[in-house]
Amino acid sequence: MTYFDIFLWVVVPYISLTIFVLGHIYRYNTDQFGWSAKSSEFLHKDALLKWGSILFHYGIVFVFFGHVAGVLIPKGFYDAIGISEEMYHFGAVWFGGLAGVATVIGGFLLTVRRMTNKRVARNSAKMDLLTLLWIGVVVVIGFTNTVGYTASGGEFDYRTTIGPWFRGILTFRPYPDLIAYAPIGFQLHVFAAFILFALWPFTRLVHVWSLPLEYLTRKYVLYRKITPRRTIREVNRRN
Repeated sequence: MTYFDIFLWVVVPYISLTIFVLGHIYRYNTDQFGWSAKSSEFLHKDALLKWGSILFHYGIVFVFFGHVAGVLIPKGFYDAIGISEEMYHFGAVWFGGLAGVATVIGGFLLTVRRMTNKRVARNSAKMDLLTLLWIGVVVVIGFTNTVGYTASGGEFDYRTTIGPWFRGILTFRPYPDLIAYAPIGFQLHVFAAFILFALWPFTRLVHVWSLPLEYLTRKYVLYRKITPRRTIREVNRRN
């Protein structure tokens, strides 16, 4: 292992995560008005937006939880609850593969719409397109690793290498040697993901943290149809 490996797998992750945390704090304190998804539906609603948004958002949610299951949760936990290696990889390949395909197709449709629809393109920031393209890079590389390497019987197990390395980064006990000798595809996926984390606070991705949880407990809003004559009579009666 070289100093370059330490830079890639220790220094870069901490720089990225520091920008991720401080960038969100700065963005929230200076640009709350821009803290949104900036929906373009009111500009032009079409099939590309409908299906692209559905596929992308559902796909990326399952991709996220797949990474939580494979990287943040130790392999020993699955062994303890009786999930074998074959069962785990079956779910990772098929369910993770489907989520990856949905994300890629959805992102492609949204990118095409943003590039070809003149009205949407005029009202889009360059960072919006960059975000979609870079998410596509991260997902495609990860999807290629899952299907092309894991499904083909590769012996590399990211749950015993990349997983402990990433958990070590979060607990300030990094072990760069666990990832320094990983296949290049996995290294590219991880590096691209940390670039995305550094870009995150300065893109529309910040809206991920603005979940409308109050809708779960908010009372229903009642709408009643009234006629102009009835409204005038009620106003006159009150006066």
